[in-house]
Amino acid sequence: MNDFKLNNYGTLYVVATPIGNLGDITLRALETLKSVDAIAAEDTRHTSGLLSHFGISKKLIAVHEHNEHQSAEKLLLLLMAGENIALVTDAGTPGISDPGAVVVDFVRKADVKVVPVPGVSAVIAALSASGIAQNGFHFHGFLPASGAARRKVLDVLKAQTVTLVFYEAPHRIIESIEDIAKVLGADRRITFARELTKTFETMHTCTAGIAGAWLQADANQQRGEFVLLVEAAATKDTEEMPEEAVRVLKLLLAELPLKQAVKLATEITNEKKNALYELALKIKN
Repeated sequence: MNDFKLNNYGTLYVVATPIGNLGDITLRALETLKSVDAIAAEDTRHTSGLLSHFGISKKLIAVHEHNEHQSAEKLLLLLMAGENIALVTDAGTPGISDPGAVVVDFVRKADVKVVPVPGVSAVIAALSASGIAQNGFHFHGFLPASGAARRKVLDVLKAQTVTLVFYEAPHRIIESIEDIAKVLGADRRITFARELTKTFETMHTCTAGIAGAWLQADANQQRGEFVLLVEAAATKDTEEMPEEAVRVLKLLLAELPLKQAVKLATEITNEKKNALYELALKIKN
C-alpha cells in the first residue's frame, strides 16, 4: 500500500468506557465518540444508553463475540473508505476479556491506524484498591465454565509467584472459589472486588478456605461482576523458612517499619534478606 492511500484511510479508535459509574468516562473519550463517523459496539442497546446520557447520536454497528470476524471485514471497508470509527464494549477497555482484539488485529494487519483512548479497566481498578504488591500480577481473565477445564487451568497457574487476577460471573463464583481453594490451597488469600464503581461495590479479603462460606452467608455478595485477586504462590525460600525466623519477623513487624524489621530479622536469624523481605510483604498484606 502506498502512503497516499494510507493517508486517506480513517482511524479506528479503541475507546474505554465506564464499568459502572458514568462519571468515570474521560474527556478524550467523549470528544472521540462525538467526532467519529460511527461506533462499533458490543451491545448497541447498552451503548445507546451511554451515548444518550451524554447527548451523543451516532450510527452504531454491532460487534460482539459471535460476529466479530465478519464485523471486522465490514469495519475495515468503512475505514478504508475514510470513515473514523470508535470501538467500544459494554464496560471497560475493548479486547481485555471483551470483544475487540480480533477487530484490532484485522485492521492493523491492513495498515490502518489504530489509536487507543485509555480509561477504565476493572483489572487496574481492583489492583489499585487492594493494597497487594507481590512482584507484579498475571491477568488470566475468565476461568473456563467447565469444572474440569477450570481446575486444569488453575493447576497450571498454581506455581505462579505473582498475584493471579481473574474475572468471574455471578452464576459461577461459588464453584470457581471452591476450585481455587481445592487446587491452589485453602490458605491462599483472595480479594473479592465486586461491582466496582457501582452502588454496591465490595472489597473483601479472606482465605480461599472460608471464601465460599462468606459468599453463601449473604446472597447479595454473589451478585454482579467479580474481579478476583489471588495471592501469589510462596517461593521456595519462603516455603522453607524456619518457624523461628517467621516468629521473629512477625514480632519485629508488629513494632517496626518493614525495611527495618527485615534488616533486624536478617541479622538475628541469618536467613536470606530477600526471602525475609518477600515474607514480610505477605505478612503485611
